[in-house]
Amino acid sequence: MIEERLTELGLELQAAAPIASYVPVHVAGELAFVAGQVPLAGGKPTIIGTVGKDVTIEQAQEAARRCALQALAALRNALGSLDRVAAIAKLDVFVAAGKGFDQMSTVANGASDVLVEIFGEAGKHARAAVGVRSLPLGTPVEVAVTARVV
Repeated sequence: MIEERLTELGLELQAAAPIASYVPVHVAGELAFVAGQVPLAGGKPTIIGTVGKDVTIEQAQEAARRCALQALAALRNALGSLDRVAAIAKLDVFVAAGKGFDQMSTVANGASDVLVEIFGEAGKHARAAVGVRSLPLGTPVEVAVTARVV
């Protein structure tokens, strides 16, 4: 039971409301696509800036972790239970990268690691980690999740 695992880990999931014209989750067959999540609390960014310039790798990893947890909250809301998640299939991580910053994969580990922590083997996934110039609301990280559901 994933809810029990979340309790064991001391993790609380809070979904963020969409900040534009999209749905948080779209289920198509056995795949659930979670819209990109930026780190929010109370509808406001928890951190803003560019990684490698005014945001450290550690801060960006924490932001990516928060995004992954928000994605799980959105999944739980859409599916009724995270126990319907058979596997995390793919993770897309976008990093607002300063000039010369090339450690996007290290930042993405913040999201990847928490998913494996929660789901174990089923949390291991394919991934893309991409540097971009800017992200919504000036946040340093955006994470989108694709899950296989039953």
